[in-house]
Amino acid sequence: MEEIEASGTSVAAAELRSIIERVERLEEEKAAIASDIKDVLGEAKGRGYDTKAIKTILRLRKKDANERLEEESILQTYMAALGME
Repeated sequence: MEEIEASGTSVAAAELRSIIERVERLEEEKAAIASDIKDVLGEAKGRGYDTKAIKTILRLRKKDANERLEEESILQTYMAALGME
């Protein structure tokens, strides 16, 4: 394996190249998935669903029940303090 000495640090060029290429492939996959998600949300919007609400539900589903309840409680407290209830 070719090693390059740079300011006292040894770098394995082939290993570094492999890591960078893997990250690049993953970035390409991420872009493709983001495009697919956009297409699905566009389909939902075309069927009359509120995509903002769908995105909120997706965000909330990532949290556990206790975390959601705590967030809702804080939100209600803040809204009450602002006279928004």
